[in-house]
This record gives sequence, C-alpha cells and structure tokens, in this order.
Amino acid sequence: MSKIINSSGDEAGFAQPLYVPIKRRSFFMYAGATAGATALLLSGCSDDDDSVTPNGISLGSGDVGVLNYAYALEQLEAAFYAAVVKTPATDFKTGELDYFKQVAAHEAIHRDFLKAAIVNVAKATPVQDLTPDFSKITFTSRQSVLETARTFEDLGVAAYNGAGKYLKTAAYLVIAGQIVSVEARHAAYVRDLLSNGSFADDSIVDGSGLDKAMEPVDVINAAQGFIKEKLDAASVGK
Repeated sequence: MSKIINSSGDEAGFAQPLYVPIKRRSFFMYAGATAGATALLLSGCSDDDDSVTPNGISLGSGDVGVLNYAYALEQLEAAFYAAVVKTPATDFKTGELDYFKQVAAHEAIHRDFLKAAIVNVAKATPVQDLTPDFSKITFTSRQSVLETARTFEDLGVAAYNGAGKYLKTAAYLVIAGQIVSVEARHAAYVRDLLSNGSFADDSIVDGSGLDKAMEPVDVINAAQGFIKEKLDAASVGK
C-alpha cells in the first residue's frame, strides 16, 4: 500500500485545491498499464463539446459525452477523498486513513486520466471544473465518511456499468472496464467496513450475479446533490 501511495501521491494533491491542471504523467502512467491504451492513443473522436442547456451544463454526446460523464463523477470522487485525507475522521480505526490515502490517489489518477483522454485523444473540451458541495458530510465522523464513500463507490460502479454500452471506441471500453473494477474493489472494502459481509449483498448484485447498472441521467440526478453546478446528462450515449 505504501508503495502505491508514495508513487502517486503527487497526483492525489491531497492538500491542493480540488482540481489541478492536467498532468500528462498520470495519463501515460495509467495508459501504459494496458495494451488497450495503444489503441486509445491511435483512436480519435470529434464528438460534441459540453455546452449550457436549459437543464444545465451538457456533458455532450457520443464517446466524448461518456468520457465527460465519467470525468465529472471522478472529479467528485477525487474531491471527496482529498477532503477525507485532508481532514481525517477523528474516530478512524487503525489503517483506515492509509486506505483512504490509497483510494484518493486512485481517484485523482482516474480524474486526470479521463481529462487527458478527452483533451489529448478525443481532441475535445472537457466539462468544466466542478464545484463540490459536501455540506451534508461530517468529515470528522467515521460513520459519515464511510456512508458517503459507499454511496459514491456504489454509484460509480453502477455508472460505468450503465454507460459502457454507449462507448463506440473499443479502447475506451477497455479503460472503462479497468476503472470500474477498481471502483468495485473500493466499494467492496468500504461496504465491509460498514457492515461485515455486505461487500456484494443483494442491494447491489442481482439474482444473476450481476452488478447494478444505472443510466447516466439517473446517476447524475443522484450525484447532483453533491455538485453545485447543474449537469445535463440527457445526451450522454446519444
């Protein structure tokens, strides 16, 4: 664990403002971990950029819309875990802060990677830096932090599962699959911290052994309470 934290602590930027300029090193570090990244670097996309609609900031359409959608969610997760690390719960148990440092690093890399994919590969404009609203979270409380982490991780897994079918570029789908598997590991661990044995219970895994999937509009509606800007996911996947 310590090796991961040390190697990626720069990307986490724990004490930094929530959103930092893109770091190409994050992109290539992540991209270099998969053969799919080669195809990703060679593929391109010129779908719509985000714009403001009567329903808020549009996340766009096509592959860029899906990438922007994931980027918005990763901004939220990275901001949350950065805040958790910056102001740890006073009643964290042994090892829990180290766990959250590791997760914070993962989410910061996911965020930076997706932004790099939009800018450098898809040649599009990413959705703007978002302003989180964490006013309902008590960061000094272990229970509040764990419950929020469970909400974000379950939502993240369901989001990737629901949006994967909209990706047209196979390389993007490969990367999305690698990210969602990490999110699922986070979800399983934090669920077990809250309730032993709940890591894959019936609330998230159906009778066929499949994880829950949600449509982008439903995910954004669920996440909207934690984001000050209004987001419009109506065209994601269209």
